[in-house]
Amino acid sequence: MKTSAGIALVAAALTSATLAVPVAPASAAGPAGAAGAASLAWAACGPAGLHQECATLSVPLDYADPDGRQVSLAVSRVVSADPAARRGTLLVVPGGPGSSGVQQLSSKGARLKGQLGEAYDLVAFDPRGVGGSSKAGCGLAEEDRHIATLRAWPTADGAIGENVARSRRVAEACARNGGPELRGLTTANEVRDMDRLREVLGEDRISAWGTSYGTYVTAQYAQKFPRRTDRVVLDSSADPNPGFVARGWLRDMAAAADIRFPDFAAWAAHPDRAADGLRLADRAEDVRPLFLDLAARLDRAPKPTTTPGVPLTGNLLRQALQMALYSDSQFPSLARLIEQARTDGETPVLPGGLAGPMPDADAAVTVGVICNDVRWPASVPAYERAVAADRVAHPLTAGMPANITPCSFWKGGPVEKPTRITDAGPSNILMIQGLRDPSTPHFAGLKMRAALGDRARLVSVDHGGHGMYLGNGNACGDRTVTRFLLTGERPAADVTCR
Repeated sequence: MKTSAGIALVAAALTSATLAVPVAPASAAGPAGAAGAASLAWAACGPAGLHQECATLSVPLDYADPDGRQVSLAVSRVVSADPAARRGTLLVVPGGPGSSGVQQLSSKGARLKGQLGEAYDLVAFDPRGVGGSSKAGCGLAEEDRHIATLRAWPTADGAIGENVARSRRVAEACARNGGPELRGLTTANEVRDMDRLREVLGEDRISAWGTSYGTYVTAQYAQKFPRRTDRVVLDSSADPNPGFVARGWLRDMAAAADIRFPDFAAWAAHPDRAADGLRLADRAEDVRPLFLDLAARLDRAPKPTTTPGVPLTGNLLRQALQMALYSDSQFPSLARLIEQARTDGETPVLPGGLAGPMPDADAAVTVGVICNDVRWPASVPAYERAVAADRVAHPLTAGMPANITPCSFWKGGPVEKPTRITDAGPSNILMIQGLRDPSTPHFAGLKMRAALGDRARLVSVDHGGHGMYLGNGNACGDRTVTRFLLTGERPAADVTCR
């Protein structure tokens, strides 16, 4: 899709330049916007003081049959209190697949208001299958709904037989029990749902802030409906190659963990950690071998935890690492788990999300979207070879990112052909990407940047973690995104925030 030369040119363009190029503003919605919004039955919700409202939007289960069966989406908004200052609607697009936009607006709304004032109505929705929206289900057994089993971690010796069996079992259960609701879980439908929400709100154009998987959804929206976009922020993007999609995103996590781990190692070896009993080593370079040795010992002899029936295995520790690398704020819980695991007489306490199975509906949307979007290879020997090579190259992730998933046995294949992201469309996109992101690594974000061409500018942030704007970023990155959303000004060339 993109040549290495093109990606290299993008990388070479990263400078500290701050010249601004304006993006034409959209007019604020007038009476049509008010009437459209009024057609939804809004009611107060969310945290006190935010003045958040929630409603339910009906959309077609299948857009090929728009007057047929409908499904419901939970939607939410925080309305601008100053009509004179209001310039439009900013849609908050969550990650995942499987994250809640309504919850993200609840948690980020106050900070967004602090940055943007009354310039926007802030709007979000729960995608199909998520939160308060219509659900799908696969009827999966409890043991198949743990995050460390939905993530295909090989056994201690690198074998993937158990992963193959589970992947077949999950795919068969989803085919048997999922029905049209499960087949409706696609990126393309989320994009159509976004536009239906825009229409109901009465907006000619909308701005959007997409994070993680939400960047792919938002980029797809900008590709399909380019003239309906105002100002677009893509926060922590992955490679949009339509031949891979989520399979490529998963694969890239192996190298991403290697890039991010030194941040944790430096933190865990800092003398300040000693006061809390969380200093794992005297030198940062000793933390990685310590972690790998502990994971190998837990592979051989799992340690009982405070959660009955869920011992701490090597793979569960590796999964805890993946989760903790998303934010520096999670480093203490990971260090504490490592200390408990390697100390005789201590019983490890599993972090939230690892202690039990996820609900069936959450598991269904987690696998449904990525399997419905694109075809995955089905050759078990090819996965065995890929896992063996990946375990050698990236021992922190032990072959999981290269492993087989239920998508390899998915019944019916992709629902429709993925859309290729191109440089055709208005130049109104600002990307922000961390240099040490454990999930959507910077090198993958460069591929999104190359695909968009002159439609985008990229702000690279010298920081670790996943999700930069108002999250793991820094003042420079936050300031650049806020200025763009308020004024339309972007850097004249790609920049780096040190």
